[in-house]
Amino acid sequence: MAFDAVIAALTALLGDRLSRSAGDLAQHGASETWYPATPPEAVAFPETTAEVAEILRLCHAAGCPVVGWGAGTSLEANALATEGGITVDFARMNRVLEVDAENRLVVVQPGLTRIALNTELRATGLFFPVDPGADASLGGMAATRASGTTTVRYGSMRDNVAALEVVLADGRVIRTGSRAAKSAAGYDLTALMIGSEGTLGLITELTLRLHGQPEAITAGICAFDTLEAAVDCVQITIQMGIPMARIEFVDAEVARVFNATSGAGMPEKPHLLIEFNGSERGVAEDAARFAEVVTEMGGAEFTWASTTEDRNRLWKMRHGAYTACLAARPGSTAVVTDVCVPIAHLAAVVAETRADIDAERLIGPILGHVGDGNFHAILMVNREDQGELARAKALAGRMAERALAYRGTITGEHGIGLGKRGYMAREHGEGWQVMGQLKAALDPKNILNPGKVVPDQEPIL
Repeated sequence: MAFDAVIAALTALLGDRLSRSAGDLAQHGASETWYPATPPEAVAFPETTAEVAEILRLCHAAGCPVVGWGAGTSLEANALATEGGITVDFARMNRVLEVDAENRLVVVQPGLTRIALNTELRATGLFFPVDPGADASLGGMAATRASGTTTVRYGSMRDNVAALEVVLADGRVIRTGSRAAKSAAGYDLTALMIGSEGTLGLITELTLRLHGQPEAITAGICAFDTLEAAVDCVQITIQMGIPMARIEFVDAEVARVFNATSGAGMPEKPHLLIEFNGSERGVAEDAARFAEVVTEMGGAEFTWASTTEDRNRLWKMRHGAYTACLAARPGSTAVVTDVCVPIAHLAAVVAETRADIDAERLIGPILGHVGDGNFHAILMVNREDQGELARAKALAGRMAERALAYRGTITGEHGIGLGKRGYMAREHGEGWQVMGQLKAALDPKNILNPGKVVPDQEPIL
């Protein structure tokens, strides 16, 4: 089937929900970071699993590339249609299908965002905890195995997805997982799909694990004189078993940006931002113990944000760090990269990265989810300066190599997409080839998000 025939068939299926308008193509070809625009040839807006299955059946017959699209917040070109074809946008599949409060589960469509889900859940006493910062779609979060500020307490998408409905490359619909707390029944296909970045199938339904809304929440912020002291404070806190809900790190450059864009009034030093959830008594005790650790590590006096408004302001500022950094250097873009290392090596890796950024004379704020050893560098570059971009990309590569040298991973959160694909063999060895074999078994024509995550493969026509 020729591409024109695919377009005709999809138009018959979807009507005006198959778009070839310049605006829709441009929107779905843009990246949050430095990657050049790569628009698809058409954008499909399905409303049902049956429509997604028919889209894939038609595209599979024609060998037409298909890329899934959630909220478009990925940072490694994960959802760009680099080989053209069809982008499947799940914006219209955005409903809560069932709340199973007794089992602390919820069934949702993939286009629903995490904020919309928690708004829907407010009256139940339950919430969904995974918080990557952006108001990402839940399908996209599963596809990239997202984590974020709350991972240290509640885990990542890997820990909070119980079951999936997935449409495979040829249009077959499968269900993975169950509502049971555990299973020993065969291969874990749910785990296989989580983090596959749309290269193995398109997620059309998720069953998610929920948690009880805490009785009390308190958050705060404190400054440290050095990067090492702040990160060491996190390590000691974890070793003491103090149950943090969030513990975030920002360096002096980020503090300067917050002061300029939010009027934060922060000392231009490294800071920790922390939150505790639990009972009134438990939260008070945990906060007091943490304050003692901060004092022992030479941190400044802790500033607590106990009201909902103050907490929201604190985390809104943290989540807006990337856009704030871009605003601080008008006209710039960024190579945004992350690595994750064992917590015992975190201070050393952060310090080495800071020294590397300074030696390259780049503007590179560092921040991250230090409670699980994951941190980010926002390497600011002038869009017109190819030399600066090349230096930033080379530095990001050294960060990946450094993480592997400390037995960590090249990404704890952003995923592979295009940006990290070149380091997969180094991290996984022959395991990367096995990933490619799994891809070939499920998608022999290589139509699902081609050119991402796995080694290059020749399609079986």
